[in-house]
Amino acid sequence: MTLACLFPGQGAQSPGFLHRLPEHEVVRATLDEASSVLGSDVLTLDSAEALQSTVAVQIGLTVAGVAHARALAHAGLTPQFSAGLSVGAYPAAVGCGALAFDDALRMVRKRAELMESAWPSGYGLTAVSGLSETQVETLAAAHMQDGGERVYVANVNAPRQIVVAGADAALEAFAARTLAAGARKAQRLAVSVPSHCELLSDAAEQLVDWARDIPFRTPEGTYIDNRGGRPLYDGDAIRADLATNMRYTVRWFDALTVMIESGATVLVEAPPGQVLTDIAREQYPETAALSAATLPLDQLVATVRRRLGEI
Repeated sequence: MTLACLFPGQGAQSPGFLHRLPEHEVVRATLDEASSVLGSDVLTLDSAEALQSTVAVQIGLTVAGVAHARALAHAGLTPQFSAGLSVGAYPAAVGCGALAFDDALRMVRKRAELMESAWPSGYGLTAVSGLSETQVETLAAAHMQDGGERVYVANVNAPRQIVVAGADAALEAFAARTLAAGARKAQRLAVSVPSHCELLSDAAEQLVDWARDIPFRTPEGTYIDNRGGRPLYDGDAIRADLATNMRYTVRWFDALTVMIESGATVLVEAPPGQVLTDIAREQYPETAALSAATLPLDQLVATVRRRLGEI
């Protein structure tokens, strides 16, 4: 029995999510550390107004993920696998020891600032359910042939859960096209930048340059990357994954499959996420997938231990 920790990406946030973290000494210490590094109280980042900012959202998700990983580690639960979707890759890297928390916070802040300044408004993501990646790509090509502005496949979260990126008008028109073609649902996500496509190529190159001197270490356990959904065992490779993942499609389903096929039997999603848990339950019902946001910490720890066969 093997534990994997999953860390959600932008879109999982909701007002007050940092205030709903468990009352625990490790969590409080993590919040205090983040506030010290950033020079401001991180608990101001989860108001409805603050969450309009990509910077606030990405920093907040990183803090929540690291606090969760540390709370599990304090209880003696160390994952064999760590993986995060998009910005969730940063707390995954911290959790497996590849990146220091303070460096992760600074890098995430820079990442979000670059993304936000590249496309300050008018862009985002839409999740399409019920169509395959090939079907979505075919529809995207037809959309362009008909004179529409290009949309890009940003995430492949499951075989029939595809996220596309683009301009607001393009996403609206494309959503209507997918529904007409048989999609079950086409939902705009709470993300205000065109993540995981070539529109962020320049921003990614700037982050690569900025992150060149940040120290990365060999991970403890296995880190699964976003771009290829494969294990990375080298600190420099993890740096490259984190610095460039904003411009490449997130192959989340591949990452999930690699973990399952490599022996992960218990999956725990960090707060405030539930989507990665739902995907795992639907695609791999034989695994135990748990959302930390839905369980008190002591109950979560007890459940994980029981599922791992420790008690």
